[in-house]
Amino acid sequence: MGLPNKPLADKVAIVTGASSGIGRAVAILFAAAGAKIVVAARRDELLKQLVSEIESAGGIAHALAGDVRDEVYAQGLVDVAKKKFGGLDVAVNAAGTLGPMGPTHETTCEDWDETLATNLTSAFFAAKYQLPAMLERGAGSLVFVSSFVGYTAGMPGVAPYAASKAGLIGLMKALAVEHGPSGIRVNALLPGGTQTPMADIMANTDEMRDFVRNMHALKRLAEPEEQAKAALFLASDASSFVTGTALLSDGGVSINKT
Repeated sequence: MGLPNKPLADKVAIVTGASSGIGRAVAILFAAAGAKIVVAARRDELLKQLVSEIESAGGIAHALAGDVRDEVYAQGLVDVAKKKFGGLDVAVNAAGTLGPMGPTHETTCEDWDETLATNLTSAFFAAKYQLPAMLERGAGSLVFVSSFVGYTAGMPGVAPYAASKAGLIGLMKALAVEHGPSGIRVNALLPGGTQTPMADIMANTDEMRDFVRNMHALKRLAEPEEQAKAALFLASDASSFVTGTALLSDGGVSINKT
């Protein structure tokens, strides 16, 4: 049986981290797939540009700028989804930060706390308000964007990032078991190296970029649109029997030894 042309038709979705990178690509793809989108990030001007792009392509979107570390903002995003579009069916929580890079023993408590607040605590806030809205609908799909870092591989100098992204997987598994009986699926997407502003920070020289590309079995980085397609799989009925899964979309970086 083939998939519908618009697999998210009549669905309402929240996408955080939507001003750039994977989150932006997810918002554009989900809107093209038929969903009404609430886009979230700190930079209001970039969100407005995104909404304009989605609407120019025939999609429907609404922007609400704010800080995902703020619990009130997490609640506000759900309130907007319900007020503007009638409810919530899908959420992709893609907001995140690389955090400080360097030896762990030189990492300050402030840097540690900020990284975990942005990558992990924000996901808890998001789920706290997204899940009840999905329960009202009788079903839903919740997706966290994690990473292979801290799951299938360790990398030096990014302990706060690795810990926070690994924590997302634990949160995802707990929520999947907790809400599976109610028809809500919860999964994590684990991208490999993807051509985003964050990747440019981590690999900021041609030599480093070549090294990172070679880490992958495919010998290249992903485009954000490729990760968006993986997120669409998790969000749509194409993955109707998939929950509690850490889905690697990593170009083979987890298994490559060459």
